[in-house]
Amino acid sequence: MKHYSVLKKELIDGLNIKPDGIYVDATLGYAGDSKEILSRLKRGFLFAFDQDEEAIEYSEKELSKIGKNYKIIYSNFRYLKEKLGEEKTKKVDGIVFDLGLSSPQIDETERGFSFMRDAELDMRMDQNNELTAKKVVNTYSLNDLTQIFYKYGEEDFARPIAKNIVGHRFEKEICTTLELVEIIKESVPLKYFIKEHPERKIFQAIRIEVNDELSALEETLDDAIKMLNKGGRICVITFHSLEDRIVKQMFKKYSDVDPLVKGLPVIPKEYKPLIKLINKKPILPSGMELEENSRSKSAKLRIIERV
Repeated sequence: MKHYSVLKKELIDGLNIKPDGIYVDATLGYAGDSKEILSRLKRGFLFAFDQDEEAIEYSEKELSKIGKNYKIIYSNFRYLKEKLGEEKTKKVDGIVFDLGLSSPQIDETERGFSFMRDAELDMRMDQNNELTAKKVVNTYSLNDLTQIFYKYGEEDFARPIAKNIVGHRFEKEICTTLELVEIIKESVPLKYFIKEHPERKIFQAIRIEVNDELSALEETLDDAIKMLNKGGRICVITFHSLEDRIVKQMFKKYSDVDPLVKGLPVIPKEYKPLIKLINKKPILPSGMELEENSRSKSAKLRIIERV
């Protein structure tokens, strides 16, 4: 199974792994990052989260070749604090969030993530989730679809595309990815379709809605920062501006001194920042990495440390 971990070296270096530390891979996927973390742990421990049963099965085999000091938790990372609490773990030394889809998920046609292959509209990361892309496309109101496409896809033609979807589904249920692509194509000027690829943005928007990705990220980042030991780090790789904005704002919130006390000669402890930014600007893939893997072109890595 071919999986390419984006910005892997930069992420592992940025995590600053201690051999006896406790680490969390919040987005296990096909274990690209987890294998590197586990191989560096001697007396330490790794917790890895995922909600994709196929990915978990594959990763279990891969990690067991390296060591036994790990546990895979079948869960969305939004329950990170709760699930680690069940493992009697309240503090950790590092957490990784490698967001977005892994290559096998994109390449597996029947999962319905790709707008380039025909498949049933699905897009669930957790196959036990009741909400599918098909349900979103066929049951959401015109206003709800418009809002999702505009908010999560940042698509200028959100309304015409939503309107056309609603018109089509009156005649016949929209079932497949390529049916949806055709409807999107009909909804916008041809030049715009060729240049701007609105289908990419609409598929992203539906996927975010199906998996509730953004609110999960916001909730868990807040918890993750507070769970870090002093000197512990969080590394986050994002793949689109919506995710990156959430990460950037959350890191800013906890790394800035409260404006009320900024000018004071001595800042009271409760007003001091919880974290410091390791990189002020996001780390981007190198030219060599972009040549090897074109899917990495939108990736950004941000790293913080608990102070």
